[in-house]
Amino acid sequence: MTTTETTPIEAWTRRVEDLVLDLDLSAVRAWKDAQPGRKAIGFLPTYVPRELIHAAGMLPVGVLGAGEELEIVRGDACFQSYICHLPRSVMELGLSGRLDVLDGMLFPSTCDVIRNLSGLWQLEFPDKFVRYVDVPQNFDPEVGGKFYERLLRELLGELCALSGKSPEEVDLAASVRIYNTNRARVSELYALRAEEPWRVPASEAYLALRAGMQLPPEEHTALLEEYLELARAAERPMQDNARVVIAGAFCEQPPLPLIRTLERAGCDLVDDDFMLVSRWLGPDVPETGDPLKALVDAYLAFGGEASCKYVPDGEDKGARLIASVREKHAEGVIFAAPSFCDPALLDRPMLQEALDEAGIAYTSFKYSENTGQLQPIREQAGTFADTIKLWGDQ
Repeated sequence: MTTTETTPIEAWTRRVEDLVLDLDLSAVRAWKDAQPGRKAIGFLPTYVPRELIHAAGMLPVGVLGAGEELEIVRGDACFQSYICHLPRSVMELGLSGRLDVLDGMLFPSTCDVIRNLSGLWQLEFPDKFVRYVDVPQNFDPEVGGKFYERLLRELLGELCALSGKSPEEVDLAASVRIYNTNRARVSELYALRAEEPWRVPASEAYLALRAGMQLPPEEHTALLEEYLELARAAERPMQDNARVVIAGAFCEQPPLPLIRTLERAGCDLVDDDFMLVSRWLGPDVPETGDPLKALVDAYLAFGGEASCKYVPDGEDKGARLIASVREKHAEGVIFAAPSFCDPALLDRPMLQEALDEAGIAYTSFKYSENTGQLQPIREQAGTFADTIKLWGDQ
């Protein structure tokens, strides 16, 4: 009988997966217990300005649902059946006490369901800090910019009132620098994955990003650096897989088994829209001048695309998806959207039309964060990968 020794990268993966799947948020509790009086603020996908929470002395915590780990009972009673799974899952986490460690919640502008979830949260948890965080869909600095700057200043003041700090003593510039470093490591991770996907499986990269939803940004940056070093040193054979881009998973995150299923089906996921909060601002936020104004300007300048973000007049829908395919040398696109996700599913026909015109292959399916349809998805993705490899150049 032979014993297979665990490699360093396998040990890293197991450790981080335990962190990610811990619905009791033990890492957050440990952070708060280390210094009595600390506070933690939860947030939902897709984007919130985490720098403000950090600068106010609190821990930003991503609340991404329970996946397959929790049976939904009370959460189902709060919503109708024809919406995505995420809000029911989040309500179940809250009503079961698993989110009691959080001192407040931010609900970003994503869709009507998330807006309604913020109202329900206020009713169910009247003693908690709750804010719906709107974002501009007009990117004119004199219109959307001024609106967003006013909103961020108000939000920073409210967060400081909760933490006990005054806005005058907050070092927002330091928080911007810390998150710039974190975004740089995330960009490095994505670049290595696109260049050598056999070294950075999407499932491991996904774990690395999700771990950052429970850790202080400084610790998460160190975790990313550890993984990058291990990935570059690991001896892994190059695979002749299909290079694909994933689109549509910007809000409700796919379950980890789904990503592993796509990998087993022969797909190298060289780009995606998972965990956009880690990449929303794109290049570094300027570290000179007013840091809050810098966050506003970075948001307005962000060129990424998501179904919850308005495409300004004069820009072609799907142009940025096509650019991602070209830049990452992808061979096709997989549209993976949560069931009943109106923004993603309404966007899909327009994006598919753009891909048709560009001659880019694609396939599509829907999932839920607690999906049990992995075998049909694996067969569909495997057929798509085989088709690309056999006839992609014809």
